[in-house]
Amino acid sequence: MEADFHVMPVSNRYSQQPSASDLAVSVPTVTFEQSNATVLEVFGKYRDLVSLPVLEGERPLGLISRNIFMSQMSKPYHRELYEKKSCIAFMDKDPLIVEIDTPIEALAAQAVASGDKTLADGFLIVDNDKFAGLGSGLDLMRMMVDLQSEKNRQVMQSIDYASVIQRAMLSTSRETMRATLTDACLVWEPRDVVGGDFYHFERFPEGWFAAVADCTGHGVPGAFLTLIASSALAQAMNRHGPRDPAMLMGEVNRGMKHALGQHAAIDRLSESDDGMDTTFFWFDAATHVLTCSNAKMPLFILEPGQDEVQTIDAERTGLGYVGTSTEMMWTNKSMQLAPGAIVFASTDGIIDQIGGAKNIAYGKQRLRNALVRHRGLSMAALGAALMLEQQTYQGNQRRRDDLTFFGFRLD
Repeated sequence: MEADFHVMPVSNRYSQQPSASDLAVSVPTVTFEQSNATVLEVFGKYRDLVSLPVLEGERPLGLISRNIFMSQMSKPYHRELYEKKSCIAFMDKDPLIVEIDTPIEALAAQAVASGDKTLADGFLIVDNDKFAGLGSGLDLMRMMVDLQSEKNRQVMQSIDYASVIQRAMLSTSRETMRATLTDACLVWEPRDVVGGDFYHFERFPEGWFAAVADCTGHGVPGAFLTLIASSALAQAMNRHGPRDPAMLMGEVNRGMKHALGQHAAIDRLSESDDGMDTTFFWFDAATHVLTCSNAKMPLFILEPGQDEVQTIDAERTGLGYVGTSTEMMWTNKSMQLAPGAIVFASTDGIIDQIGGAKNIAYGKQRLRNALVRHRGLSMAALGAALMLEQQTYQGNQRRRDDLTFFGFRLD
C-alpha cells in the first residue's frame, strides 16, 4: 500500500529574527481518516522520522510519536486490533502547537512548560492555523545554545572593549607617575575583565596628587562606579586644586551621591547604596610633607632605619553611600617624609584575600611584614615580589576582589 502523504512548504517570512520558522521542517503527514497501517508504512519508509503530524485538511490535529506507536503496535494482538482503525487511536491530541512567527525564546519557554514530550517528540508549527512544519526539541535546544553563545560573545566583546576604555582612562595617570617618580610601583589587576578599583596621579608645579580607590563591587557594575567617581574627583580638583585631600573627599562624596541619587530620606528609599573607599594624598615637593585623607583605606609608611611600618588609620566612613552625610568632612593628616621613606596604599584586594594553610585573610600584618622584608628592593621589584607572595598565599582559592596598590620611595 502506498502511503498517502504530502510535504508542506516551509515559510521563511520571519527569517530575519530567530523564530519558530527557523525550526520548521517539512515532514510526511497523514490525515485523521487514514489507518494505523498507513502510519506503519510511513514510519517504515522514513526511519529518521520521530513523530508524524495528523491533519484535518491543512489544520493539525495531533502528533503520533514513533516510540509510543511502535511500542503499542508490537504488543500481542494490537496490530490485528488496531491496524485498520483510525490513526488517532495512538495520537497525542494535545501537542505543543506554535505560530510560525513565535520568537525562539518564547517557544523555548512554552516547550519547557509543556513537558518532556515536546522535547522528545517535537512540536507542530502553523501559519495562521495551517500546518507549516514539524519542530524538533533537539533542534530547539541547539538553537538556544547557539543564541546564548552569540549573546555571550557579544557581551564579552562589549566588556573587552570597556576594558580598553578603562585602561585608556587610567593610562594618563600611569604615564604621569612614571615621568614624576623615579622609584615607584603601581599594580592594577581587576578580578574580572573590568574592575571597580581605580587610581589617579597628577603632577603640579609644587608637587603631585595621588589617589587609590576601591568602588563598590567589581566587574561591570564596579567599572561604572569608577567612571562616576573619577569624574567627580576631576571636577573637584578643577574647582579646588590638589592641596586639600579632605576637602576633595567631601566634594567627591557629594558628587557621587548626586550622580547616584543616594540621599537618605524618610519618605524615599534609594535604588542603590554604592560608594567608594579611598585614600587621597598630596605631596609637597619643596617641603617633603605628605598630606593624606583616608576613607576606610589606611596608608602604610616605612621610614628609613625603622623596623616597623607606621599605619595611618582611615576614618570608617566611605564616600557616596546613602548613610554618608552630604556634609561629611574627612580630616587631613600631614607628615614630614625623610629621604628613603616608603609610602604604600592598597585596596583590600590583597588584605582580604583568603588563602594560606588556614584559609584566612592575608591581612594587614602580613602586608606590613612584606614591606619590611622587601624594603631593600626597588619599588618595582618590591611590587613584583608582593604580587608573587599574594599569588602563592592565594593558592587554589578564588580571587575575591580587584587588586590595586601604589607605592613610592622618596629620593
